[in-house]
Parts: sequence; C-alpha cells; structure tokens
Amino acid sequence: MELKALEKWLKLILIGVGICGLIIYFMIFPSLGESFAYDNPEYSYCYWPWLIFLWVSGIPCYVVLALGWKISTNIGKDNSFSDSNALYFKWISWFAAGDAAYFFIGNVVLLLLSMSHPGITLCSMIVSFVGISIAVGAAVLSHLVKNAADMKAENDLTI
Repeated sequence: MELKALEKWLKLILIGVGICGLIIYFMIFPSLGESFAYDNPEYSYCYWPWLIFLWVSGIPCYVVLALGWKISTNIGKDNSFSDSNALYFKWISWFAAGDAAYFFIGNVVLLLLSMSHPGITLCSMIVSFVGISIAVGAAVLSHLVKNAADMKAENDLTI
C-alpha cells in the first residue's frame, strides 16, 4: 500500500473513532443516565457526578487521537521510524495508563460515596485492564520505533 493512501486510511479511521466517541459521550451516556435516573429516582443525585466523571475520562482519549493523527502524518511523509513517533507512542502510553488509573480510582471513590454499585466497580476493572493493555502496547511500540529510528540514523550516516 502506498504511504499516502495508508495515511489517508489511518486518518479516516481516527475521524470515525472520534465521531463514535462523541456520540457515546454526548448522546448515549446522557441518555442512559437520564433513563436510569427516571427509573430510579433515589439515584437521580448521581447523574451529574457520573456524567462529569465519564466526560473527563474521555479527554485523554481525544489527546491520544490527536497523537495518532501526528503519527499518521509522519507515516505519510515516509518518516515512520522517527524519534518523534517514538515520543508520541510514549505519550500515548502515559495517557492510556493515566486514564485507566483515573477510571478505576474514580469508580472506587464513587462507590465509597454510595454513588455506584459494586458490580459497576468490578466491571470498571475490565476497562482499566484494557487501558493498561493499550499503555503496554504503546510503550512496546515506542521502544521498537526508537530502536528502528536509531538504526535508520546509523544507516543514513553509512556511505
């Protein structure tokens, strides 16, 4: 596949993921929260804390999408193995780990404030595990891209 075509496909996928995220965060989550609050009026005070908690958890996701956009641009410029891409993957790793930790700790705090159910907190472990898996994968990619960039720099200096 040609690099420019690959760049366009990656960017199209990133746009699709971003749109899906907006639909989930600003249409589905509020709708589910409102229906839950309507069905269980004794928990209606939990609607806004949960919604704000979920919205804040989405911020790192969009930062990661922006970093993915930069990586895609570098791929289109035939600069796949560069120090900047290694740095972007490292940042993605940190954002994914931070978001996973925030999500888990936030669920525990909401549980302790009697704004959550233990089952929801247990399910949040799955989301946190996925976030940690993404963080580890991005850290490995960062290391591999950095090694490849170093090898490429050595080869560029060889006559």
